[in-house]
Amino acid sequence: MNKSICIATLAVLTTLASTAALAAGNHAGGHDDAIGKPGIASKATRTVNVDMTDGMRFNPSSIDVKQGETVRFVVTNSGKLRHELVLGTEKELREHYEVMKKNPEMEHADPNMVTLAAGKTGEVVWQFTKPGKVDFACLQPGHYDAGMKGAVNVARPTDRSTRN
Repeated sequence: MNKSICIATLAVLTTLASTAALAAGNHAGGHDDAIGKPGIASKATRTVNVDMTDGMRFNPSSIDVKQGETVRFVVTNSGKLRHELVLGTEKELREHYEVMKKNPEMEHADPNMVTLAAGKTGEVVWQFTKPGKVDFACLQPGHYDAGMKGAVNVARPTDRSTRN
């Protein structure tokens, strides 16, 4: 009977993991979509420090980058609660958040995110391949609703060779 329970539990966990991956935008083709793709640490052109607080805020909550830039986000949880920084479209983040509310103990590790216990520091290295806005948020239950979100504004690179 214990073997049956283990198999059933594994099936449920596999389904939850698949649902979460799809909600987070982790499709078979990876993350090379509207938000960019995982970056290579050695190619990071700069480091941006981001602090997560129990006031349900990111500091900074708005970050400007250039299209094509690879950024190393060094993320620190200065609070006493568990927090995370997840990059995605607003739609992906909302969908993933709904999954997290139903499964608050779910753990996952994707290249577009870092989940940190109180007082810990981690990093995300990301290349922003398309201009526009890439959202980020903490998807721990209650945190997104409390306003723990921000945006990366991706600007087109200026091409001086086309100016007269």
